Amino acid sequence: MTDVFGSLFWYVVTIGLLVTFHEFGHFWVARRCGVKVHRFSIGFGKPLWMRTGRDGTEYVLAAIPLGGYVSMLDERAEDVPPEQAHAALNRKPVWQKIAVAAAGPIANILLAILVFWTLHVVGEPDHEPLIGKVSGISAEAELQAQSRVISVDGRPVTAWSEVANGVFEAAIYRRDVTIETVDADGIQRKHSLELSAIPQTVHPKQLGEHIGLARFSPAVAGKITAGEPAELAGLKQGDRFIAINGDPVDDFGSVWKAVQKHGAKGSLRVRVQRGTELREFEVVPVKREYRGETFLAMGVSEPGLLLRYGPLDAIPKAFASTYTTTAKSLQFLKDMLTGVLSTEHLSGPVTIAQVANFTANEGLPWFLGFLGAVSLGLAILNLLPIPILDGGHILYYLIELIKGSPVSERTLVAGQYVGLAMLSGLIGLAFFNDISGLFR
Repeated sequence: MTDVFGSLFWYVVTIGLLVTFHEFGHFWVARRCGVKVHRFSIGFGKPLWMRTGRDGTEYVLAAIPLGGYVSMLDERAEDVPPEQAHAALNRKPVWQKIAVAAAGPIANILLAILVFWTLHVVGEPDHEPLIGKVSGISAEAELQAQSRVISVDGRPVTAWSEVANGVFEAAIYRRDVTIETVDADGIQRKHSLELSAIPQTVHPKQLGEHIGLARFSPAVAGKITAGEPAELAGLKQGDRFIAINGDPVDDFGSVWKAVQKHGAKGSLRVRVQRGTELREFEVVPVKREYRGETFLAMGVSEPGLLLRYGPLDAIPKAFASTYTTTAKSLQFLKDMLTGVLSTEHLSGPVTIAQVANFTANEGLPWFLGFLGAVSLGLAILNLLPIPILDGGHILYYLIELIKGSPVSERTLVAGQYVGLAMLSGLIGLAFFNDISGLFR
């Protein structure tokens, strides 16, 4: 139940933040263009909280956290007194109407840039691109444990996330990929992962089992948490674990297993190598709980990288992250529409809630990366030329710009029905993928 409530909470936080920025974009530009705004609402349905501003705009927090809206004065939707006609949206120049419609997605893009900038300043946790245990296709490609990956399909890599993302993306397309490695003896090798052999029926969540590529984490102490058993015993960052209660350990995973195995009996005899010296410490682990599971901990994190940039250097990195994420999202969308990719890759609110909860529990950098990606996804979705969405409105305004007059009322109504049907189908498919994914 903790995961359920956690997922619901972080979903509301995520969608609430993204929708607020999106709708504020519409609201701010509409006000700048002299359009009267009736209501600024976060959420749909019955208002939980409402306040009326001096300008007469109602600011609402509603019960259903699935979006939001900005209601504006418009002669196509209501009777407008002659003295207020100048403030109606439909009376504004076409370029202003386009600006109002585009402002929401643009606000989400700007939010994504800000979020990615914050991520690069705070620091993005990552790991050395070292290969761990291999199986399946990775074993067939003769990848060797503890080898360092230096490139994926010719693209140099410096962190494990680049390896994982490159291989997984190739697996989605069932495209073979070449990995170049350097082993402990300094010998470079090229390995071809035949990902095209993965059956098309394999669900995206099961791709990892077929790829069989795991990360190797050395048995080295990363961050030592202040006040925790490891620090109290005298362990320091950089200590290399040799054995725990006599059991040899060769990676961080075996350190964790040894702590769980022997920790319940009391103190642990932890042997480490510090520089050229061998030392032994007595550590008393403590119980911890995470996502409903209880385990023993020493207060030592596994070693990793922190990809951090200064405030100025983070600016181009933020734009680069925004561009890359947008380009890949558009490519995935195009490939799903053309049948190159299965629509199983389309996710909905359930998956968003689960990932929001997971990334929030992992830490701020993880959540920021997720938030930036979803913000861009929301911008792209709303720019699709589907009536009802912002992109549909922009399409209508472009037609108006070309023909010199607004589209007819009949066309507007028909478009609303078509757009509603398309959007309902899209949401229904996303929900279906979410629910079916829960049972895989």
